[in-house]
Order: sequence, then structure tokens, then C-alpha cells
Amino acid sequence: MLRLLGPPVQDTASSALCRNQPGDPGFPSADQWEGLRKCLDGRLIPVVPSAQACRELNCTQSQWQSALFQARVPGSMNNYNWEQDYYSTPPSMCLRNSATCGQGRVPLFAVNATTAGQIQAGIIFASRHNLRVSVKSSGHDYLGRSTEKNFLLLWTQYFKSITVSDAFIVNGQDHGSAVTVGSGVGLRELYRALTPYGKMVVGGTAVTVSAGGGYVQGGGHSAFSPLLGLASDNALEYQVVIANGAIVTANAHSHPDLFWALRGGGAGSWGVIISVTLRTHPTFDVTAHSATVLMSSSEQAGAVMAAHAERIFDWDSVRAGQYFFLYDLPATGIALSLWSLFLNLTGIDAHAQMAPFLGMARSLGATVANEAAVTRPFSEILELTGPDDVAGMSVILGSRLVPAAAYRDQPARIGAAYQKLLDQGAQGVLGHLVAGGRVTENAHIDSAVNPKWRTAKTHVVIVRGWNDTETPAGVERIKHELTDVHMPVLVEMTGESQSGAYSNEADAREPNFRETFYGESYGRLKKVKDVYDSQGLFIVAAGVGSEEWDADGMCSTVGHVE
Repeated sequence: MLRLLGPPVQDTASSALCRNQPGDPGFPSADQWEGLRKCLDGRLIPVVPSAQACRELNCTQSQWQSALFQARVPGSMNNYNWEQDYYSTPPSMCLRNSATCGQGRVPLFAVNATTAGQIQAGIIFASRHNLRVSVKSSGHDYLGRSTEKNFLLLWTQYFKSITVSDAFIVNGQDHGSAVTVGSGVGLRELYRALTPYGKMVVGGTAVTVSAGGGYVQGGGHSAFSPLLGLASDNALEYQVVIANGAIVTANAHSHPDLFWALRGGGAGSWGVIISVTLRTHPTFDVTAHSATVLMSSSEQAGAVMAAHAERIFDWDSVRAGQYFFLYDLPATGIALSLWSLFLNLTGIDAHAQMAPFLGMARSLGATVANEAAVTRPFSEILELTGPDDVAGMSVILGSRLVPAAAYRDQPARIGAAYQKLLDQGAQGVLGHLVAGGRVTENAHIDSAVNPKWRTAKTHVVIVRGWNDTETPAGVERIKHELTDVHMPVLVEMTGESQSGAYSNEADAREPNFRETFYGESYGRLKKVKDVYDSQGLFIVAAGVGSEEWDADGMCSTVGHVE
């Protein structure tokens, strides 16, 4: 197959300042695209925005909102605001109920790959014609890194292999029980496949996220991370196609520099993952405790969140994970929803673990409702969140890793920050107790994980969204409010002048992304980038090396591509 496309080298066009786009002399002709299609046995397909695809497929509203359904649409992003080009003149948009449909920021063609060789062919074609590429598996992407206009999409949704091993060997060393999983396998698929073996992997509750995609490249948090570490802490090996078209095995002994970068160095910057091998753990029973705290004012909410900050160390001894979501209900007040996961505790014990905080909330005048606890095997407990994730929305995020020191020393400051965010009109603030414990203890692991994870207690996210009726100017106003109004308050919450964030769930317009997303690892990451992708084929928003490109990742700002 690859001989038809020529060797994996770039021609003289690659030294140009900008990548080729439609209308440029070097952009592939129709005949050249057809040649690639034939080389791929027909697996080069045109791509359209998800709203247009949904009209063509006559999809229902439930399908539109289904991440499982949308994962099978090559141009789809779960948060479909990333498909829109709000800034072109006129804007190029394709909305669910619109009469007209532009291409927006959706690639023109996709390599619908089922083999590594097809990914190689796509990379070599892009290299020879000086094109940019984007990489997507599920489309579960909060920074829009998986899509861009005029790109060639390398789509890995159908890499579905799962191989379980009781003894995974790297350079003669036995790393124990592991699973090698294709980069298109969703977490729900993986959890279910491992259940008969009595095994599990570190993973989240968003069941359509691909375990071997951007999730593990960014670090990968879980409610079980305080017990087992981050997903990237448990990664043992990657099979990846790099920018020159070669397939490499990256582990502690083969391409160890790339292995280091792939474990936490950011999604989309290093190549196309074909598979990843993850350490597995014996499964266990989990008790899920849930409760809703109802409050009447932002001041009361701030006091309750200060109490939550004060009591957050209560759950260290049992290595619990927790998701806590504070949101404003304009008609009824403010609510805090808590979902806490306890390993091998009874429901009675889980209630006892939560009693001190809930008691403090009641003493502050809040109402505690819907308190319950249910015990299930690990594989079933995550099903309580549902068999699917929600898609078809316009959502952006901003986040910070809040250090344990902030909770220990200044719980009142954390509560005051929550109150201020509510007063500013923040729609919701989602907290993740997914750090501390094993995440901190794994600080000795030499990986590219943001060092701020090792001192963090929580990962806190501000959520902003909008309806399809919002104008491009209105969207820009919301983005401004997130970056310039809400985020400084979240930084205040951390108590750090140089705070950190989780790059997979953050603000794509983070002004100081190198420090915030990667910290002291950035210099080393850039050196690895220069070794494996010196041409900048894999450039994504706020990714390693993106500072040398324009906002669209199409034109180099350092003079030339070299």
C-alpha cells in the first residue's frame, strides 16, 4: 500500500510558511484524493458537520444527544461548538435546526482506519502535500483538538482490539496483569470486557471516552485515582504512528523519551495511537453514596463549600473518590450534588463517612435531600451514570488543580471563591476528588504528567454553555467571561501564583498554557516534540509546540516549517 504513495518524506512544499489549503497550488487535486482513496481500499471518506450528517441519516433527538451514536459520525464532536467557525466572514456554522449548513471547522476528508497501515498512508499523504492532520477517536474533546477546517482527519474509532494478559513482558521484565486495547475502545466496552476476568483499569465515569486516546495522553483521572493513581501512571506501552509514518513501540526501554511524553504530555501532539497497554487491577465492590445539599443564597453556598473544604480530608483513610457539582437553580436556589465512591465499605459505613460534612451543612441552614447509598461490583457501579454520555451541546470549560495545601490551610478562601463565582453568574462548578493518595505517592514516576497533579487534592472545573440561538458575538462574550472573569477567581481558590490545570478539561484559550498545563515538564516535552515531529504535523490547541503556529495551526510563526 505505502509504495503507491511514495516514501515517508516531505517534498519542497513542506518548507513553506503555511500548510496547504483549498485553492493553494499545492493542495491535492481531485485525482490525487482519489488515488489516496483507492490506496485505502475506499476508506477515505468525505466529512460533514454532525448536524448535516444527522439530517442525512434522519436521526432522532435521542440519537443526536447520544455520544455512542455521534461517535460513529466522523465529523462529530460531542460538544459541537467546536465544529463551528464563529470567526470567518461570514461565520461558517452548521446547527441542529438551521436551514443552511457550512463546513465550519470540520475536516474535508477522513481516513476511516481499521489498520495501522491506513494511518501510515494518511500521514504520508499529508506530509507529501503539506497538509495538517487531526486525530479523533470518540470526539469526547473539550478543547476542540480533534477537529479543524481543511484538515485531513485520521479517525481511529474502529480500532477495537482488546487483549488480556496475565503477564505483560517489557524487555524481559514482567509487569503483571495488563490489557492491550485499541485506541477506539470506549471505557464502557473495556470495563465490560474485563469483568469476566475479575479485572479493571483506572478509568472515568464518562463511558464513551476512549481509554487509549486523549484520555491517557493527558493523564486520565478517575474516582479510583486516590487508590490506584492516574491512568497514565498505569500505562505500560503504546503502539503509535509518528510523523514520519513509522510505527513505533514506546515503553520504558523502546523510545523511552516518547513513552515519557505520551504519559501526560497532552492529547494529539505525538502521533496516532494504535493501541495502549494498561495495567489491570483486581476488581472490587464499590458503595456509591449520593446526596443533594440545597441552599438559598450564594453566601450560604460559600459557607457550605468552605465546610466541604474543611472536611475533605475525612475520606483520605478510605481512599474515596468524589464528584461534587455546585449549580444555580434560578427558580429554587442553589444545589450541591455529591456522588462519593467508597471501596469495600457497607452502605452504613458510607453514610458514616459523609455524616460530618452533611451535619455541618445542616448546621449552616442548608437542607440535605435524597441521601442514599448503593453497593455494586465495580463494573456495575459505573453503569449507575447510564450506558451513554450526552452529546450535541455547546460547552466550554476552564479548570484548576486545587492543591491539598489550599484545603488544609485556607478552607474559607475556597468557600469565598465559590460564592464569588456564583455571584458572577457561573452556571456550574464541577469538583473532582481524584487526587491525593496514590496520585501523590506516584510522584516518583518519571512521566510528563503535570507536576501539579502530585500536590493537588481536587480538579475543579467551571462549565459554560449556550443555546443554538446565541450569536457569534454572544459566544465570544461567554468565552471572554470564562477566561477573563471566572478563571481568575478559580486561580485565587488555589492560593498559588503559578497554578496548574488538567489539559484535557480546561480552557483552550488558557493564556499561559505551557506553564499551566505542563509546568516544569514543558521544556523536556518540546525537545521530544522536536525529535518526533520537527515538521509540526501534529499541532493542536494549547499543545506542545503550538506556540510556534497561528491560532488555526496552519501557518508557522517562526519563519518556516523545518
